[in-house]
Amino acid sequence: MKTKAVRLYGKKDLRLEEFELPEMKDDEILAQVISDSICMSSHKAALQGSDHKRVPNDIHINPTIIGHEFAGVILQVGKKWKHRFSPGQKFSIQPAMAHTGTLDAPGYSYRYIGGDATHIIIPGLVMEADCLLEYDGEAFFPASLSEPMSCIVGAFNASYHVPPGTYRHEMGIKPGGKMAILAGVGPMGLGAIDLALNHKRKPSILVVTDIDDSRLARAACLFPPEKAAGKGVKLIYVNTAKITEPEKTLRDLTGGTGYDDVFVFAPVKQVVEQADAILGFDGCLNFFAGPTNTEFKAEINFYNIHYSFTHIMGTSGGNTDDMKESLRLMAEGSINPAVMITHVGGLDSVIDTTLNLPQIPGGKKLIYTNISLPLVSLYDLGEKGRNDPFYAGLHEIVSKNNYIWSLEAEQYLLENAKPI
Repeated sequence: MKTKAVRLYGKKDLRLEEFELPEMKDDEILAQVISDSICMSSHKAALQGSDHKRVPNDIHINPTIIGHEFAGVILQVGKKWKHRFSPGQKFSIQPAMAHTGTLDAPGYSYRYIGGDATHIIIPGLVMEADCLLEYDGEAFFPASLSEPMSCIVGAFNASYHVPPGTYRHEMGIKPGGKMAILAGVGPMGLGAIDLALNHKRKPSILVVTDIDDSRLARAACLFPPEKAAGKGVKLIYVNTAKITEPEKTLRDLTGGTGYDDVFVFAPVKQVVEQADAILGFDGCLNFFAGPTNTEFKAEINFYNIHYSFTHIMGTSGGNTDDMKESLRLMAEGSINPAVMITHVGGLDSVIDTTLNLPQIPGGKKLIYTNISLPLVSLYDLGEKGRNDPFYAGLHEIVSKNNYIWSLEAEQYLLENAKPI
């Protein structure tokens, strides 16, 4: 079977190509990808090429398919897996297979599996690692977003606190505690706000910072403080660029005691140091944002580490249990990852989007891999619809839903967009 896919050949060398997939083996599964959301990690892999820890050294000869936040439909199942999977099933992929003893992952390391493709072959290792997950939802995009949401779930689960006088690490954010999400109104920050407001261990105070008023305004529209109050959370948005003493102001919001859990969503030295400065006793700083600079450094207050028992940690991705939890929370309606999405596009928009991702404003860029469509902001559909009935129809759907992507929008797109 032929597939079309975006493959990585080297640093900044991405190519959209059509090629033949090899014959499927008895321990493999043939699948059609429907959606993939583009992650900043893919941008980093495209910039670094084989210098990236997950990308093989021989991509100039054996290019790999990029994209790791994807969902689709199983088409054919090798006999080894017929007892677990069947044609027609929808699926999501957990790319982080760390417990297998390797950093190899779909979307970085393999020639025939990745999210930015029309069709893929899922190798046996994915099933053996229990990383091919069944998905029962109607829309495909939530399953794509279950991977980034699993990273946030994993970060919440990995944070820890140590009761005074013990050496016992109690895992997870502090129930009823004080939480800050710094640089927190990008796509992943929005997901973190959503999870914090609906988590079984939700904080009592949640402070979200950024330096962009328009992004803060959108976050406040999606997650109004008055609705958060109804969930028992005091939600406060702060533009730290407009404050002369941001650390003092942020600490004052807690009554001066500082924060139990602080999450850093941008690899910026000043933000990391600000996070460290606002930690309270036994406070946990989670450095969530992965830097591209291998020499990235920031100053940390070791006096506080010694006397206030603050601790610094970081997470990169989630595990399979985190992804299952994400899918469960979405299925029961506790979280809505659609708030992350601000752009949609087809497979032919992947290369430019991936290479220029930091320069494209907004949140998640959602790709439907079997269509041809330039990347478009949901907020620009109305203007484009003045001269194009396709965009006009899509604008009508998303505008009535507060510009939040939906099952109806996905179905319209898949039915009316030009096939690639």
